[in-house]
Amino acid sequence: MTYFSLSLEIQASSERVWEVLSNIECWPAWTPTVTSIQRVDRGPLAVGSQARIRQPKLPPAVWQITELDEGRSFTWVTRSPGVRVTARHSVEASEGGSRATLSLQFSGLLGPLVARLTRGLNERYLALEARGLRTRSEGSAGSPRTDRESAPAG
Repeated sequence: MTYFSLSLEIQASSERVWEVLSNIECWPAWTPTVTSIQRVDRGPLAVGSQARIRQPKLPPAVWQITELDEGRSFTWVTRSPGVRVTARHSVEASEGGSRATLSLQFSGLLGPLVARLTRGLNERYLALEARGLRTRSEGSAGSPRTDRESAPAG
């Protein structure tokens, strides 16, 4: 099992950060690591909810929510032959506003190998997602994306 994680302080309430984080269909507006997210089902996020996600340099994947603590965190999983990837997104109140943690865990027979081969991409994507989450959360609720970064080539 291989694990990547990044935590950051955000000068916004945990409610605001959760609002940004849990509105998954809007992720392409604030992170260059996601080109599209399509919900497979309807309604609010819940355990069992699924979304088809397209990301640069990665094959499209269907992610399913396996854990949800409303207002605090959600965990979702995608599988491919020999690999299970678990992503957790959490937020908690802190002195300066909130603290968000984004993590990826690779498991399964081929999980450690895939994690090693994609280490640089995973670390870069977590950093870009964290930066985008901070920018979007600290901006006004309806503001368009201001950080026009794109995923690095290579």
